[in-house]
Amino acid sequence: MLSNNIYVSILCLATGTAAAALDAYNVDPNYVSVSGLSSGGFMAAQLAIAHSDTFSTGFGVFAGGPFDCARAQTYTTCMNNMKPSITAPTANMKSWSGNKIADVSNLKDRKVYMQVGSVDTTVGPSVMEQLRQQLSKFVNESNTAYITTQGAAHTFPTDFDGSGNSPCSMALSPYVSNCGYDGAGAVLKWIYGSLNARNPGPSTGQFISFEQQSSYGAAGMDTTGYLYVPTSCVDGSTVCKLHVALHGCLQSHDKVGTKFIDNTGYNKWADTNNIIILFPQAVTDNSLHTIWGGMLLPNTNACWDWVGWYGQDADQKGGVQIAAIVNQVKQIISGYQSKK
Repeated sequence: MLSNNIYVSILCLATGTAAAALDAYNVDPNYVSVSGLSSGGFMAAQLAIAHSDTFSTGFGVFAGGPFDCARAQTYTTCMNNMKPSITAPTANMKSWSGNKIADVSNLKDRKVYMQVGSVDTTVGPSVMEQLRQQLSKFVNESNTAYITTQGAAHTFPTDFDGSGNSPCSMALSPYVSNCGYDGAGAVLKWIYGSLNARNPGPSTGQFISFEQQSSYGAAGMDTTGYLYVPTSCVDGSTVCKLHVALHGCLQSHDKVGTKFIDNTGYNKWADTNNIIILFPQAVTDNSLHTIWGGMLLPNTNACWDWVGWYGQDADQKGGVQIAAIVNQVKQIISGYQSKK
């Protein structure tokens, strides 16, 4: 049975009850991190590199690819288990450092986690290996974890069965699968170190829908985002951490409801470790946009922008989606009460 507060929270998400204004919480700015799957993995790397001063703890990439991968080559080269070039993207990181993106020297001490399924053909191990090679030029090797999950397709890996999940060996909606591997726990433990055991039962915190509009929204983003706040983080008496969890293509709320939010396992770890989880939302966009390289392409799968749909600066500080998510983060951590 779901507890009453969880039932009400899920009901509100499902029925589209009016979202609230995004609140501030007692979150230590030194404990902010991000991870994501697929386009969310690309975006996680973009956020963590463009704003390495904001995401000061680290980041995780599940089945994503190199930073700036699609700018100098056809975006499909950054998918389909191909081997994209990282020469121009890496040069851009260096030339943009301290200007269009934060200083790349910040990355040296960031904790970086990468995971890919061995039978992932949507993005694939070859693409992820190029990300690893790219980051090796900036991040200390001892701070990097690289995991290949045997038998896993293009999916977010868990070690428990979630309602409506797809088989681990198949890339099917909702792209969350019991692969015998706790991806959420692995990325959070790599970034934050030793954690308390996760909550084995129903979530006990608050699910909050917030207005993802104005400075908290952008082109290609839905009007509502979601936040999971553990009970310990609600009243401000506890200093908490913040992790941003980015869905992949075809995993947005308008595609799969709350399955990415409910089934990935982030909230189980949040409950017992004072971690607020932010779930920004992309949205289906059937309009044609000129992406990097000049091709016209719609965003029908509600992907995060890693190809230039919404501007030439999509992976830089000026990128509209990057700016919106960073504004969400800054609002949440604005309630920090430093210990005196």
